[in-house]
Amino acid sequence: MNLIQGQTIGGHYQILTQLGQGEFGTTFLAQDMQTVGNPQCIIKHFKPLSTDAYTFSEAKRLFDEEVIILQTLGKHEQIPQLLAHFQENQEFYLVQEFIPGHDISQEIPPLGKRLSEAETIKLLKEILEVLAFVHQYNVIHLDLKPTNIRRRQLDNKIVLIDFGAVKQITTQMINSQGQTSFTVAIGSYGYIPSEQANRTPQLSSDIYAVGIIGIQALTGINPADFNSQGLQTNYNTGEIDWRNQIQVSQQLGEILDIMVLYDFRQRYPTATSALQALEMLEKTPDTVIQKPLQFAPRQKFFMSVGITAVVATISLWLLQLQTHTQNFLTYQDSNYGIKIKYPTNWKIQENSNSINQELVIFFSTEISNSNNYQELLTVSIEKFYGNLKESQDLFSNEIKATLSNATIIDTSETTLAKKQANQLIFLSKDRKKNLKNLQIWTLKNNQAYIITYSAGIEDYDRFLPTAEKMIESFEID
Repeated sequence: MNLIQGQTIGGHYQILTQLGQGEFGTTFLAQDMQTVGNPQCIIKHFKPLSTDAYTFSEAKRLFDEEVIILQTLGKHEQIPQLLAHFQENQEFYLVQEFIPGHDISQEIPPLGKRLSEAETIKLLKEILEVLAFVHQYNVIHLDLKPTNIRRRQLDNKIVLIDFGAVKQITTQMINSQGQTSFTVAIGSYGYIPSEQANRTPQLSSDIYAVGIIGIQALTGINPADFNSQGLQTNYNTGEIDWRNQIQVSQQLGEILDIMVLYDFRQRYPTATSALQALEMLEKTPDTVIQKPLQFAPRQKFFMSVGITAVVATISLWLLQLQTHTQNFLTYQDSNYGIKIKYPTNWKIQENSNSINQELVIFFSTEISNSNNYQELLTVSIEKFYGNLKESQDLFSNEIKATLSNATIIDTSETTLAKKQANQLIFLSKDRKKNLKNLQIWTLKNNQAYIITYSAGIEDYDRFLPTAEKMIESFEID
């Protein structure tokens, strides 16, 4: 149904004017004729791509799910309240609070002008403070851009509008097997990262969009014009080369670089983490924020969640230790400030290979007909800008996505190097060998220190005491 000015829908919402129209639907300004004062409101009109019974049923399910989310998010004072929702003629309508004010595209200067660093930091923090509430519910906005971020006239506060998830109802298709897929990626050109373009968005996809807004504010260049205005994408790394356009402090530049990294696993995982980095910048303006080294693919067998450090100069000295049951040597890497003890009858491989990316691997030398797999313990270090809870979700998802037939059988809290840590036990397969794996990690100074013990299922318990001694000996300077 095409709505026109003066038309009434939902029994009492009178259309005043059309505000916008896109491939996902149409937005109108309306007024509620049954409420005292006839307050203005926003009506969003969505049409499913197909009207067959199955597609409509799935569209309604998606719509109902998103209504619940929008009702929850609307409890925040800087997110519009959902006033009503209904369907007419197999089409869907949302009625939301109208926010008088302007969107921040009016605050970000045109080409050739720029916001100051202080103004940019203030804007980013305002956005992230509201987005942190959204991410607490594990909701991705999906369409953060200046026109979807309003400055409220009443109190000059930022308000996030036009969440993208509900737009799925207009883009879904049902194949012959009854499976649902979506015809396009939701988001806006220039603000959408690669994983979202591939229809697998993450919470950090929103962080990418906010980072792009920050770069736009500093450079005065619209992201649609980045390439034509000299902000080239490095085809080897996928990163945006933007700092040649302006003079920006090392600290803020590094934070924005992290926000817009090509690999979503290396960005700040949530709005809270990015906000904390900006707040630390203001508290300690002389502190250099280290940018993660470029992520490289790993061997699929080892689960270390994308190690970003290529080993430089590693020093290894041997100190013979005698215990009642087993002799141990000590491995030390002075660059990363770690120590760990390992049995004298285990082999050691220091990894300076940018493809494999593990820092050091210890191998059992016991090979027999009954034990045809080398038990191993891997030490890995990667950049991580979130907290332990965020890392738990990310590492678990990475295991499931990266390892063939991986099954997580236990998650728990523990300690590593006298610090609070997380622990996962999971099953995986290496060729025809069924493996059992123990992974423990802790966080310090924006780095994750990860130890992974792997063995054949039948030999896991036999070698576990040795692995536990190694893990207990681990130290971080």
